[in-house]
Amino acid sequence: MQAVNYYIVVENIKVEPKKVGGLILTEKTDTDNRYIKAKILSIGNLVKGVSENDIVYYDRHAGHSIQVKDDLYKVIQVGDVVLVE
Repeated sequence: MQAVNYYIVVENIKVEPKKVGGLILTEKTDTDNRYIKAKILSIGNLVKGVSENDIVYYDRHAGHSIQVKDDLYKVIQVGDVVLVE
């Protein structure tokens, strides 16, 4: 699987649920966290500033999902990346 142009294929990294006031917030109930942590699997030929295997954060509303076999990936544009670890 190879991304093209300004697109990036990422795989979301599961984060541990956090506790707030004794309540466990799952990913679906955590509305304060706008950004999702992911690992870059493939970058397009026009992408600069990030490389494969980088850990990035991107807006949760960005891009679209794609399923390959039983795995779910996200395809986003490089402009949707807000932070590189």
